[in-house]
Amino acid sequence: MRTVEELIELANTHLGTALAPADAAAELTELAEWDSVHLLRLVALLEHELGRPVPVDAVLQARSLRDIWAVAVGA
Repeated sequence: MRTVEELIELANTHLGTALAPADAAAELTELAEWDSVHLLRLVALLEHELGRPVPVDAVLQARSLRDIWAVAVGA
């Protein structure tokens, strides 16, 4: 996964969301269809895609999809 847009595509494909690239910087609390279940499912998807654990504690502190992406890729 090279971009936050790929993370959004992954979420849309597997979580049934309709996120747009412009949503990357939005606060997670501002995303109408986002909830904690989506977050946990996204962590599992990321771990599967990346083939390694993703630090859940850091993801839980993320405020946006861009933050989640940065944690996932180790930025």
